[in-house]
Amino acid sequence: MKLSKTSRLLTLTLIALTLFGLSSCQILRRGSGENQGWKYSLKKRKTHISCLAEGGSQPVIKTLPLKVSERSFDRLISSIDDLIGASYRPGGSDPGGFDCSGFVQYLYKKQFRMLLPHTAGEQAPLGSAIPENKQWPGDLVFFSIGGQRIDHVGIFIGKNRFAHAANSGIRIDNMADPYYRSHYATSSRIITVD
Repeated sequence: MKLSKTSRLLTLTLIALTLFGLSSCQILRRGSGENQGWKYSLKKRKTHISCLAEGGSQPVIKTLPLKVSERSFDRLISSIDDLIGASYRPGGSDPGGFDCSGFVQYLYKKQFRMLLPHTAGEQAPLGSAIPENKQWPGDLVFFSIGGQRIDHVGIFIGKNRFAHAANSGIRIDNMADPYYRSHYATSSRIITVD
């Protein structure tokens, strides 16, 4: 069967997109039964982030995890509390409506001037990978809801709880909830309190 130029181009494009998608966000399944978990590939961790300069127009590159003041960290937690119940909006990244990665992007820019990407998959390789049950408040927690890639993110706030944008809006859930437990993928540390 002979394919037209357009069909060949479309086929090659689909193959390239599939390969790019597999290589940019790899998740390996391990274990079985209730202890089954997800582990994000640690091969391509990003150790630096662009941040808005104080009073400057050009972003500056800073090392991850970013050292932040206790005061700015406390403002992060207060901002989360203030946003509980805010609406969910696909692609949203402001108080008018958030998706999960837009919620994280908004808060870390507002509190720490960090310029995070706007997808959970792009946020996952930032900073240091943190072993499960070793998270600190401010760490990012990632989930694979669809089962094939990291597609959900939240902010760990302590006592096994995390804040995130769910379909019902911004809320706090428990990491031990069977639903989140079964979809947990990894955690990353992008800030530390100085």
